[in-house]
Amino acid sequence: MEPITAIEIKDNTFARQFETTVTEGMISVEYSFQDRKIFLTKINTPEEFKNEPFIDNLIKNILETATEQRLKVVPTYPRVVQFFKKNPSYKELLPPGIRL
Repeated sequence: MEPITAIEIKDNTFARQFETTVTEGMISVEYSFQDRKIFLTKINTPEEFKNEPFIDNLIKNILETATEQRLKVVPTYPRVVQFFKKNPSYKELLPPGIRL
């Protein structure tokens, strides 16, 4: 498992998204909560942003937060599903019955 590089992430609860700023602009990961589960529903990146390892690291940082808050994670956005498939060590964060 690759190490996690800490990223400064703002939890914008009003907009229901995690936000971080990169040279190209703002990246946000939209979410919703339901019954101690966080649904990661969308990732928004600037059009010219192509740094996939950064997105993986951003997801790892968000999953760390979910672990600390004892939340289960439901990946509904294809890029997040892809992350879980590539990183099986995070599968314990999935709620029972979720198969990827």
